[in-house]
Amino acid sequence: MTTALSFLTEYNTPFLLYDELPSFYMDHPYAPFALTDAFIKEAGDTSQPILHFWQTPPLIILGMMDTKLPFLNEALPSFATYSYPYIVRNSGGLAVVGDEGVLNFSMVFPEGDHRLPIDEAYSRMHQVIQLAFSSFKTSIDAYEIKDSYCPGDFDLSIDGRKIAGISQRRIRGGIAIMIYLSVSGDQHKRAQMIREFYDKGLKGTETKWTFPVVDPEVMTTLEEAFDTPMTIDNVKQRILAAFDPVPIQKGDITPSITESYKEGFEKMTTRNDKLLP
Repeated sequence: MTTALSFLTEYNTPFLLYDELPSFYMDHPYAPFALTDAFIKEAGDTSQPILHFWQTPPLIILGMMDTKLPFLNEALPSFATYSYPYIVRNSGGLAVVGDEGVLNFSMVFPEGDHRLPIDEAYSRMHQVIQLAFSSFKTSIDAYEIKDSYCPGDFDLSIDGRKIAGISQRRIRGGIAIMIYLSVSGDQHKRAQMIREFYDKGLKGTETKWTFPVVDPEVMTTLEEAFDTPMTIDNVKQRILAAFDPVPIQKGDITPSITESYKEGFEKMTTRNDKLLP
């Protein structure tokens, strides 16, 4: 049997899966971002591909560009209305939302002298998600949904409504391709929160940076798009099945990952202390 994901033939080792993680991982909203950096370094140092699932409690995940809003200090309190705290992440450019209905998934690959082209990296994630949900016989398209939050060329959508956004990050010989999937829950509310944030942060002011005019109607969830109940666990199973027949093994938190995690956590702390009031 051959895999439908042709890029998997490049790797002659089982993929390591990180899902059930030590308690430190969920103790702080910076943790998954610090751990992602640690996985990228580990993949580069060991030539080991890694898969990583993670979620957050209700959380606004700002991008670096969001800190350029002219009225940022007046906009940030708007999230308190919804009881969503906020942080600035270390990848991607604009705000996204995390909560119990949103699944984050990363593929982390080693990179040698040949760097994976940017569009090819995005395409790999698109292929995985297409295959994971192929039983629904519905096209999952990749193009920019302009009025969504954090729009990009490889937004994933069904019937013109965004279900997911993809980003990537490179560190020292490794690359992470990351996606958030809106599985279930109130996507209209998520989009409305970000719309209000930009309304208050801009107040109609023109800037040299481009911020989306978020329209909640152009975003949806997998559950709504497929008109089928969806759970986080079910989506994880579908994604992992897309990697068949490549073996997947549970990964261990090694001393090198722990050390890199600590470094990444310190960097996230410094970043947020510097950029946010």
